[in-house]
Amino acid sequence: MDYIKTVTIQKVNNQAMESMEDTVVVEYPFTIFINGEEFITLLCSPSGLEYLAVGFLVSEGIIKSKKNIEKVVLDEEKGHAYIDLISKTDFAEKLSGKRTVTTGCGKGTIFYNVLDSLGTHSIKSDMKVKAESILNLSSLLNQNSQLFKETGGVHSCALCSEDEIVMFHEDVGRHNALDKIVGEAFLKEISLEDKILITSGRISSEMIIKTAKRKIPILVSRSAPTDLSVGIAKELDLTLIGFARAKRMNIYHGEDRILIP
Repeated sequence: MDYIKTVTIQKVNNQAMESMEDTVVVEYPFTIFINGEEFITLLCSPSGLEYLAVGFLVSEGIIKSKKNIEKVVLDEEKGHAYIDLISKTDFAEKLSGKRTVTTGCGKGTIFYNVLDSLGTHSIKSDMKVKAESILNLSSLLNQNSQLFKETGGVHSCALCSEDEIVMFHEDVGRHNALDKIVGEAFLKEISLEDKILITSGRISSEMIIKTAKRKIPILVSRSAPTDLSVGIAKELDLTLIGFARAKRMNIYHGEDRILIP
């Protein structure tokens, strides 16, 4: 399946217009069915679709064990994923329960409602990482972002050890890129509690919630966090780093896990 398409554009330069071809990223409607019932449609890049479907449902708390997945069937032509779960209890509870809307949340009561919806505790991790390693990994993320270099239209996300990128995904949505990481790690049974997550995009509350749920101790972005994501990082003791580029970074919380020479 194509990830990019060529379109004809009119380019204006120095008050002159010319017709030329440009490359744009494909945005793909992807519908997830659970036990035959339509659950949600995501707009995404058409790569890593099995990881995205499973990762999204893991992030939502619908899938809690790999053993609960009976089968996953993809129909890429239709843009469908059919996931059969052995136990329907979690799915039924999720449909009847409240869903937390994170985009645009402010402080106060909403903040604590978000924390309550997490159903998680403070992150207990003795992980220590050199600041130099964080910056090197951020640079590697940028180097691996080939689709971004071609189109400028996607976000990148990488799961890393201290020394290398363990897995990497790109998507038109930064949340989708993270869910692809979550899904691949879940299906391959890779531990996340000793890993670093690096993203190219802004760290919203939804991004940090997805990270905290998987007990990843360090979240790094080449961009900025929101005030709510900083608050959640402090409450859950998650190391949050923004603007990790070149030789600089901003540590918003959890500096004790970062080693400075």
